[in-house]
Amino acid sequence: MMTLYDHARTELELLGEEPEVIDWFIRVIDEFASFGHSGGSASICIPILNKLLRFENLTPLTDDPKEWIDVAEYSGFKWWQNARNGEAFSKDGGKTYTLLSERKFKSWKNLWLARTPVHKSEKKQNA
Repeated sequence: MMTLYDHARTELELLGEEPEVIDWFIRVIDEFASFGHSGGSASICIPILNKLLRFENLTPLTDDPKEWIDVAEYSGFKWWQNARNGEAFSKDGGKTYTLLSERKFKSWKNLWLARTPVHKSEKKQNA
């Protein structure tokens, strides 16, 4: 039976990756394995790690102004982008937002005018 390391090396070689890149992936796998995950804990950690590596949020976005960056200067429209999830954009300072992945658009204007799914941010919790 092939080990995780053997599997990774074989697949990356078949992909045509450079030896330095393969070695880097093996180091990452080695660090993950060093925690001693069981099948159960690994199956929980992998989706979380996947989200973190894709800059996704693990908890719901909130209406906290510290979470929202004014990007009007770049877009020409009154827009805020979420600091925790870069694909979330708001027209109202973070009370509601849309996700770029849920809408096809060709320009900021099209995104601004588009009727896209709107999500409601959670209320900021007072510390």
